[in-house]
Amino acid sequence: MSLRPVRRIVTTNDKNGRSRILKDGHATNTISVLTELWITDSSPATYDGDEDNAERSNQLEPPGGGTLFRYFEIEPESASAHLTTAEREAAAAAWFADMNGAHLRPDTARHPAMHKTPSVDYIILISGEITLVLDEGEVDLKPLDVVVQRGTNHAWVNRGSETALLMAVLVSACHP
Repeated sequence: MSLRPVRRIVTTNDKNGRSRILKDGHATNTISVLTELWITDSSPATYDGDEDNAERSNQLEPPGGGTLFRYFEIEPESASAHLTTAEREAAAAAWFADMNGAHLRPDTARHPAMHKTPSVDYIILISGEITLVLDEGEVDLKPLDVVVQRGTNHAWVNRGSETALLMAVLVSACHP
C-alpha cells in the first residue's frame, strides 16, 4: 500500500526570535500505514532546535511522557477477504511488528487488529468510513467524527469501499 503524501509545515524562531518556516514539504517518515508528523519526548514540550522530530518516531506508541502526531490510512477489509482466519492473524501480527507494536496486542479475540497503547489518543476521521471495535461493542464513524481513545483495547476496521484517512495525536499516559 502506498501512502498518500502529506504536506507538513513546521515553524521555528530564528536567533532573533523572529518566526519562520523550518520545513515545508511532504512528511517522509512512514511506518507501515502511519505517516509520522511530529514527536515530543516530554511535557511541557520544547520547541528549540532545527531537528525534524518526526524522523525520530519509530513505533506505534508515543514515548513515555511525550506525544505523537500522525496521519494514518486503513484499507477496506475487502482487500484481505480472501485470507483465512489464520492468515489474517499472521498478517495483523506482522503489521504490528512492523510498527514496533507487537507487545501492544493483549487480546485479539474480537479482531486480529485489536491493540492497546498506554496513551490518550485524539483521532479524527478525515474521509472514508471506519468502525471502532472495542472488547464490548463497536461504533461506526463518518468523516469529521472524533474519538478520544483512553488506553482501551481497540481496532480500526474499514468495512467501506475506500481507504479511510485519519489524523491522530497520541499523548503518553499512565494507568491509574
